[in-house]
Amino acid sequence: MSEKKAPDTKRATRVGARIQQELSLALAEVVKDPGARSVIISLVRLSDDLRHATVYVRLVSDGDDPAARKKALAGLTRATGVLRREVTERAGLRFAPELKFFYDEGQDARTRIDELLAEVDQERKKKK
Repeated sequence: MSEKKAPDTKRATRVGARIQQELSLALAEVVKDPGARSVIISLVRLSDDLRHATVYVRLVSDGDDPAARKKALAGLTRATGVLRREVTERAGLRFAPELKFFYDEGQDARTRIDELLAEVDQERKKKK
């Protein structure tokens, strides 16, 4: 009796990290759209079959500006074809994963919490 094998999530995680690196390089070297060049790839989540990638991005600056976020996501959407081709070649993938871009709001929230904690810490030190 053969056991059903669980999906290899480690492989998807490993390939997702590689795609994150290759996307970052492709944005710096190949993509000409100024909106798309101003982003940082914060996380790539890949489906188990390696065909669908959810890409979370942040802005280098103006992360709290909704218009800047929208412009960056629009630039990435326009560059999707080039990015798919570059990532597939650079990472040596058999299939070009479908790329879906989203703004990583969680990172901005964590950054803001860190800033607030630092301010509280400074206030406590001043009172001593």
